[in-house]
Amino acid sequence: MDGAEAERLRGGPSDAVHDPALFEAFYRRHVDAVLRFVARRVDDPHTAADLTAEIFLAVLDSAHTYKPRLGNETAWLYGIARNVVSSERRRVAREAERDRRFSGRRLLDADDIARIEDKLDAESPGRRALAALERLPEGERAVLELIVVDQLTIPEAASALGIRPVTARVRLHRARKALRGEAGRRAVETTPDTSLLYVRKGEA
Repeated sequence: MDGAEAERLRGGPSDAVHDPALFEAFYRRHVDAVLRFVARRVDDPHTAADLTAEIFLAVLDSAHTYKPRLGNETAWLYGIARNVVSSERRRVAREAERDRRFSGRRLLDADDIARIEDKLDAESPGRRALAALERLPEGERAVLELIVVDQLTIPEAASALGIRPVTARVRLHRARKALRGEAGRRAVETTPDTSLLYVRKGEA
């Protein structure tokens, strides 16, 4: 019995949305993995719980898109989860911008400015490392994130993103090359996190 047949018998997404018992089993089967995915991206427990619930609600609308031959249930769920989390980030960014515009800015005295400048100088290596990731194209950053952070295989990451495995490999190669180039151009004061440059054994 192959993986697709096993998933069909235990109730895959398309079956689960029509049967409350199967949906509960589907939820229990994946809720821990989905919650871990969310927890790697937000630091508030209430937000994590809300987003996890939203992801499973989104399953009800997206069940018809699941194709076992393209990847397993977890990879498919991660694709939905990325969309939900990205939407939440955009919403938070819009609200933060709105609040900033309404609140105005407090005037800083000389001591405030000096203290902030010291902190900015101290944190500059970390900002450069984060900026290196931010400068990657969205597609390349997404592949790197799913493989390095979420520990998906290349085929699973491709399934989550709705792209071919060969495309995922190309994007991963470009992301790693870009990060190596960034590390070579900039003399950072702390040891860089080289885990971003490699994937698990057997996945390169």
